[in-house]
Amino acid sequence: MQKEVQSDQTGNAAGFEAIGVAQAARAINSGDFSAESYAEALLQRAREQSDIKAFITIDEEAVIAAARKVDKARSVGASGPLLGVPLGVKDSYLTSGLRTTLGVSNLKDFVPAQDAEVVSAIKEAGAIVLGKNNLVEMSYGLTGDNNPYGQVKNPRAHDRVSGGSSSGSAAAVAAGIVPAAFGGDTVGSIRVPASLCGVVGFKPTTGRWPRNGVAPISHVLDTTGVFARTVEDCDLIDQVVTKAPAASMTSKPGDLKGVRFAYAPKQYLDLVDAEVEGRFRDIIRRLRDAGAEIVEVDLGDGFSALADTTTWNIFFHDTMNAITDFLEDNDIPTSFEEIYRDLKPGLKEAWQHHVLPSGSKWLSQDGYNAALANDRPEIQRRFKDAFATSGAEALLFPTTPCTAPEIGKENRFSIAGQEVTYAALAKNTVPASGAGLPGISLPMGNASNHLPIGLEIDAPFGGDRRLLEIARRVEALGISSL
Repeated sequence: MQKEVQSDQTGNAAGFEAIGVAQAARAINSGDFSAESYAEALLQRAREQSDIKAFITIDEEAVIAAARKVDKARSVGASGPLLGVPLGVKDSYLTSGLRTTLGVSNLKDFVPAQDAEVVSAIKEAGAIVLGKNNLVEMSYGLTGDNNPYGQVKNPRAHDRVSGGSSSGSAAAVAAGIVPAAFGGDTVGSIRVPASLCGVVGFKPTTGRWPRNGVAPISHVLDTTGVFARTVEDCDLIDQVVTKAPAASMTSKPGDLKGVRFAYAPKQYLDLVDAEVEGRFRDIIRRLRDAGAEIVEVDLGDGFSALADTTTWNIFFHDTMNAITDFLEDNDIPTSFEEIYRDLKPGLKEAWQHHVLPSGSKWLSQDGYNAALANDRPEIQRRFKDAFATSGAEALLFPTTPCTAPEIGKENRFSIAGQEVTYAALAKNTVPASGAGLPGISLPMGNASNHLPIGLEIDAPFGGDRRLLEIARRVEALGISSL
């Protein structure tokens, strides 16, 4: 029976919460432990951690039935790269036979007949969907606040936001409920919560992963992606989803000789808390000590404003048509108008001004066309030139300019003495989204308030496999424990 996760059940799932995807799959494939025992432990962990609101729906009976089926198949020789591994799936992905709400009350009883393409791919590889992760309504926000299904709390500190919009996916991994979970990233909705919750968050090159069956915001910007505890697990899942061949590590983990990084302080360190900047500069020194070359680049005057304005304009302009088409194409029993009618007040007001053609801040069609024809290509050109002239393979910067704000104060808080709103959380992630570049956020230790800080590594367009290899080598330096 499908049900929302309840908080009145307790237990002890200790021992499994630190296992990664690749490790669990190897153990199940080899018979070290059963898929059923693993699934039972994670379900118990979900019950223990239900107060963080990481999931909207878990079908416990279906999870156990699927795990038993895996064990039976393995006993007669079946194997798979994700065999028996329970994973979280953002509730913007369609899941056959499992409630899919898109985070809105209108769809509280909707059960799709088909899977999103990514979900089909992981099931074919042997994975089990543990449940549907909470999210900001229609993936429209950066804090984890969901009116119908509850505020997602940061597992590192329950009085702090988780980030969003893939809030429950990040929180579920950080809380040890699942070893990985799927999300979506349009302006930073994977990388921001990964940074704030202290997990790895991978945004592929835009368009590289399938998006069929995932509720959209913008077909120009939307990217499906994944959260995990390690880069190895992101790498494995990327292979499964894209059917890319496994890459051989050309150097030892932790050895960065021959790798050249760039960083752009003028664009990415102009609004950053002092402690975050200090940790970032410590990481740069650590990378140099490991043999990396690091050069400073400048993406040019007005780059940040150009990237911010262009990306957000595309984001807002695409929303209405993208959602309308998705609902119609997938026979989803609601409409854009019904969803808009029932949105929480603050989000409804934002849509009224930015998303509806009648809105006061609606971008004209001519303005939108100019953004696609001129402004977005200019952002892409500046990135391309910076990589080419510096010879760098990747760009480094703090994923978020601060640690997680307090719940209830995310609409007005300070970064480096400057008062900002939650939109500032995506300041550094927006440019890669606008250009369509791949990016990955790695934990780089905690601030003095014990909250995580994220390091983002971006690569040139299409450089996903090399990005993942470099990120694995950076991760091996132990930067998460600094």
